[in-house]
Formats: sequence, structure tokens, C-alpha cells
Amino acid sequence: MIVGSSCIQQATTGAATPRQAVRELCETLGATQNELGIVFVSPRYDREAFAAELHRYLPGTPWVGCTTAGEIAPSGYADDSAVAIVLPSEHFRVVVEPIEDLAHFSTQSGRHVAGTALARLRTRGIAPSPTNTFALLLIDGLSVREEFVVSSISAALGEIPLFGGSAGDALQFRETAVLCNGAFARDRAVLVLIQTDLPFRVFKTQHFIPANQKLVVTGADAERRVVTEINGEIARDEYARLVGVSPEDLSPAVFAKNPVVVRVGGDTFVRSISRANPDGSLTFFCAIEEGVVLSLATGGNLVANLEAAFVEVSRVVGAPELILGCDCILRKLEIDRDGLRDAVGELFHRFHVVGFATYGEQIDSVHVNQTFTGVAIGVKRADGTGPDAA
Repeated sequence: MIVGSSCIQQATTGAATPRQAVRELCETLGATQNELGIVFVSPRYDREAFAAELHRYLPGTPWVGCTTAGEIAPSGYADDSAVAIVLPSEHFRVVVEPIEDLAHFSTQSGRHVAGTALARLRTRGIAPSPTNTFALLLIDGLSVREEFVVSSISAALGEIPLFGGSAGDALQFRETAVLCNGAFARDRAVLVLIQTDLPFRVFKTQHFIPANQKLVVTGADAERRVVTEINGEIARDEYARLVGVSPEDLSPAVFAKNPVVVRVGGDTFVRSISRANPDGSLTFFCAIEEGVVLSLATGGNLVANLEAAFVEVSRVVGAPELILGCDCILRKLEIDRDGLRDAVGELFHRFHVVGFATYGEQIDSVHVNQTFTGVAIGVKRADGTGPDAA
């Protein structure tokens, strides 16, 4: 018998103005004692006005969030909207650490941020551990600093699992922003340590399988995520040849259908292309170094893969009260291209998924693409335990 609920309230709105949108969100969320609010906001909204309205309607709730490349609402994917959740104080203790000036972020910065967050959480009365604490990282999706930030913070957090996403701006690639301390800002990240007495599992899933075509990066500017040569040829032209299109026909839809992957240890991680440049180079969503051997990937069944991942985490935490998810914009493009919105929406609704479409995803110490990362949070049993993991 399962009794008691974490009462993680969810809300979504497509209202035209920030004031209307925030009013609708807050009326649905209610004014219970909240430890934290998390909101994902379409870039069509005036960010300053949106942040101000949040403070006006729920002044006692601290908020974090970011701009998006699409929203995951309780009923499925949405556009030009805002979605929000609140974590109740009854079941959650939260510490928020903003990370400003990403351009000058260092390994020492990562150690300091993580160490400060852990120390602050200890003062709340329970020692952070992988069984009671997880980390959420939201970061400026145009900062080109995700790899460095996530790897240094994850190393300092030790075994505490981390997931997150890179803020988007609806494929405009002009400005993305992260919400913390009452305002949205660029060149910012926010680390959120979340401690809970509810069962949870941080996880990732992606549906691509490496094919036989190899791409050796023979020219690259890793800091800018630009690949100039593949297999000794102009990067754009060689990639186009391998996927069977002309260089002029390369587009986000082509990149979504034909990602490349790299093997790290025994796992496979997707490295997606964001755009082809006039000089023949390719800009990636992740850092790519010269000498890396990539493989073209073929897609499996996205819907079946996603359902299997949700079923597996449900086996661990029980029927999820919430899955907070970060899903790559290129997956959203694939979903739209293949007419899968209804099928994916049904899964999101059934498993209580909310979140946003990203410019990249974080899982533990790695920045990835075309991947769903998230945390599944279950409901506490009458005896104070979660479901068995066996």
C-alpha cells in the first residue's frame, strides 16, 4: 500500500503575456510551503517581466529555471509556453548555487561551488549521499562551457548523481538565459542540490546505434566546437557524402537523423552537429577534439526506447510522482519529423514527465547530445521506504 504523496505540483500555460502566464501557473501550483520552484520558459516571453511576476505571485518560493527550445508539459511537448513544478518542504531540502561568469570558470571554481553546496546542505541536518541527494545543473546553452563545468562539478560531488540541460532559445542561437536569484541572465549556470526522503533514480537514454562508417576528426577547434576536417577532407562535404546528401541540403533535420557517436569506456555518447558553416566547417553541440574517431549512428525506435527507460526507472522508484527531464532539441525535431508527438506525449503523460528541450544534456560528468536525461521521483510507502530495486 502506498500512502502519502510528495504533492509535487505541476502546471503549464500558453498565456500571451508574462503576467497572465505566471498567474495561471501559480493558481495551479497553489501557495503551499514550497522548498523550490523550477520553471522552463519559452524565449517568446519577456524574461525580466516573467521573473518579476514569479516573485510577485509566490514571493516566498525561490525559483530556478531557464529558457528553452521547447517545453515538456504534463500532456506532452509544447511550444511558446511555460511549465513549472514546485518541490514541497515536507519532502525536500534544497540548496541553490549560482555560477556566474562562465567565460572565466575554472576547475577551482567547480570545486568551490560543489563544496559550498554540500556544506550548506549538511547544515540542513542530513549528510548528503547518493541515496538521498541528487544534483540538477542548468547552464547557458550558448556558453560553450558545459563540458568543463559539468566535469569539474561532478568530480567534486563524488558519487552524488547529476543530470541537467543547456538552456535554449527556440533554435535562434542568439541568447539563452538561466533563472536564479530572481532574474534571468546569460553566461550563467545554476547548481541545485536536492535532498529527499522519496525514492529517486537519475538516468539517461538514447536510441542511436553506431554504424560502420567512421569519421576521424583531422582538423578541429575544440574550444569553439568547430570541426574543419573529417577523414582529411572538408568536414561539411565529407559528412554530407557519408550521409548521402549534398552539402547544400544539410539542415537541422538532417543532423537530427544522422548524428555521430563516440565510445567512452563501455558506453556510447551522441555528439550532434548544430550547423554547417559557409567555410565548410561543422559546428557541434559538444566539444570535439582533433584525433577523435566518431561513428555515424542509425536510429532505433525512439518511442520504444523511451518507454523502456521509463518502465525501468519505475521498477526502481515505483509509479513516478514526477520525471523531471531534459530532452535534446534534435530529438524533438525527430519526433516532429516522424509524426511521433502523440505517442511521445502519451508516454510523458503516463509517467508524469515535465521538463524542456535543450541545447545539450548533462549526465554525471559528461555533456551529451540527442539524449534524454532526467530524474524519476517516486512516492513514499507507508513504512517509509520506496519500492525494492530488485
